[in-house]
Amino acid sequence: MDHFTLIDGELHAENVPLARIAADVGTPVYVYSTATFQRHARAFREGLAGVPRARIAFAIKANPNLAVLRLLANEGFGADVVSGGELARALAAGMPPEGIVFSGVGKTRAELDQGLNAGIGQFNLELEEEGVVLSELAVARNIRAPATLRVNPDVDAGTHEKISTGRAENKFGLPISEARAIFDRLAPLQGLNLRGVAVHIGSQLQSLEPLERAYTRVGELVAELRAAGHSITHVDLGGGLGVPYRTTDTPPSPAEFGEMVARVTRGWDVELMFEPGRVIAANAGVLLTQVLWVKPGVTHPYVIVDSAMNDLARVALYDAYHDFVAVKPSGETMTANVAGPVCESSDVFAKGREIDVVKSGDLAVLRSAGAYGATMASTYNSRPLVPEVLVSGDTYAVVAGRIAAETIMAEEHVPDWLK
Repeated sequence: MDHFTLIDGELHAENVPLARIAADVGTPVYVYSTATFQRHARAFREGLAGVPRARIAFAIKANPNLAVLRLLANEGFGADVVSGGELARALAAGMPPEGIVFSGVGKTRAELDQGLNAGIGQFNLELEEEGVVLSELAVARNIRAPATLRVNPDVDAGTHEKISTGRAENKFGLPISEARAIFDRLAPLQGLNLRGVAVHIGSQLQSLEPLERAYTRVGELVAELRAAGHSITHVDLGGGLGVPYRTTDTPPSPAEFGEMVARVTRGWDVELMFEPGRVIAANAGVLLTQVLWVKPGVTHPYVIVDSAMNDLARVALYDAYHDFVAVKPSGETMTANVAGPVCESSDVFAKGREIDVVKSGDLAVLRSAGAYGATMASTYNSRPLVPEVLVSGDTYAVVAGRIAAETIMAEEHVPDWLK
């Protein structure tokens, strides 16, 4: 459920007409719903009610807007970060350091330093050398860094190849078969508190079966490590729950996920960390756009909109689906392609799809755009960076301004020898 609904035949975000936002802010623009974020955050937490000692860290890469992060901090969420920039955002948004998990396969020494200086709650180690370096940096501060070892269980998540992270050939984690030996070497290091293991097999999962297989393997590893004398107090189970981009999608609910977790982890006696991102944010946002032209095509007309692949890259990257609906639907439909103005054949949001009838000047939205939308935007074709708006009830605020091409160009400099 989300809070983008028709009121008197016009699409609203909560109680704000999207046409008002378009008139005041311009298009394209991302529009987020506070009530939807809150509902999803609470549903996820309630789904874990049967899981003792559960903590939740929002995957900031899904939507790093400071207002969104503050909203989720107010809901008691911590943060899963994968860069120094995301760590800075989490802290700026008021997320407590102890609730921050630093993941990612390519942390720099400067970023490890940054995490230690901030006093974050956990580092998820991706390779043995990283653990050695982290220990050295911690020893220099006379502290022990809280850490887990991220393992790769070689489980296919059954999702798109580009968002799968748990197969043996993926770059993430360490082979689970090598975890015991690496744990044996890292755990004694003076600067490490190597207290557990972490796993994350992919994103947009439509079934619990791959997660259950991965978690079962992690449970076996926990038992093996304890039998070897290691103290295991924390396990990070990652994120990955899918969302319904299509009306026919039926991903597992947080309640169903929580029931599975409670069953599989019974007897582990650990604190469990979860890192949801998409499931919290995706359906809490839309990309509001205006129709520029309806261009005749050989098979179907092209609806050319003012948003493009630089604003929403998921379709070009992953062949992703986003529902396209008119802000003021007439009830009539047409079969058309929906495309943006960027000079790339991949700048197409839909092909041969039945959509609401639209004409030049009409407003429409690409739904389920609250995750991996604005955060992946670029200035390709020297287009401005898209703004972001957060709605709450009958009011709204611009929470990220449109950054004009001229502003970006002002940061570029021609050397004297070319003048």
